[in-house]
Amino acid sequence: MTMDSSDCVVHSHDRLTAVVGLKDVVVVNTSDAVMVVPRARAQDVRELVDKLKAEKRPEATDHRRTHRPWGYYESIDMGERFQVKRIVVISGGVLSLQKHRHRAEHWVVVRGTAEVTIGDQVRAVHENESVYIPIGAVHRMANKGKIPLELIEVQTGSYLGEDDIERLEDIYKRS
Repeated sequence: MTMDSSDCVVHSHDRLTAVVGLKDVVVVNTSDAVMVVPRARAQDVRELVDKLKAEKRPEATDHRRTHRPWGYYESIDMGERFQVKRIVVISGGVLSLQKHRHRAEHWVVVRGTAEVTIGDQVRAVHENESVYIPIGAVHRMANKGKIPLELIEVQTGSYLGEDDIERLEDIYKRS
């Protein structure tokens, strides 16, 4: 939304972005960051990104939404010993058979049906149902349905990095 502003470019993904009394500016609001720059200096954005990388700022390389061959996940919230993600698995998508050394996971299905493997057990987890994956448990999730599978994942543990994934099998050849 703009008010008393002219010659502005305002781009916003997920939330209202309002500008008042501005002239000749570019405003970009994403789930990762907000950038405001005079239009005459828009070409300096690359230099800004280089500076962010030089200072090893995570915003330069890490984004809230991460795409994978099976769909994507978005980081919703993170604390010292927890992380919450929104995961969307496309129809036919299969996550790798994997385990974690430092974290447990809780999955709540909000749309679709997940085929969940934990150890030797395979079961369907439907909308409004949940499943717990303990630390060290071999597990996998697949979407055998026709609509995208959407779930909320809550990770808890002493270390939550993506490099805690030990892939045992992967149809996308990432193991």
